[in-house]
Amino acid sequence: MVRPGSSYAGKQGLSYFEGIAAETVGSTGICMHLLTVPPGGRAKAHLHESHETAIYVLSGEAHTWFGDRLEEHVIVRAGEMFYIPAGVPHLPANLSDSPCTAVIARTDPKEQESVVLLPELDGLVPAEPFATDR
Repeated sequence: MVRPGSSYAGKQGLSYFEGIAAETVGSTGICMHLLTVPPGGRAKAHLHESHETAIYVLSGEAHTWFGDRLEEHVIVRAGEMFYIPAGVPHLPANLSDSPCTAVIARTDPKEQESVVLLPELDGLVPAEPFATDR
């Protein structure tokens, strides 16, 4: 059993609570973490080279831009799930005034190993909506 306690900084620019992973329980095909994105928080544009991601939003809502040029957009709210196939660029953000908490599951037990940052895509989503001084 794992009780989320300590957190780590992901390459994507967000902090994750440690959960199920090769490093914590010796899993060999999955990881599952808890993520809370603060109001106005956003990740860096990235993809997961070789693993799929499933997200279940517990509270709040998250905007996610995805696709080769981040041309698609979805809002995932509390009680909803979202799937990101392996290799799909994406950039999640919390545009609200409340934290957004989600359970993140991936088909890679070492979670951060196949993260590829895509700085050339960061500017495709305007920074203005992420200002926290609303």
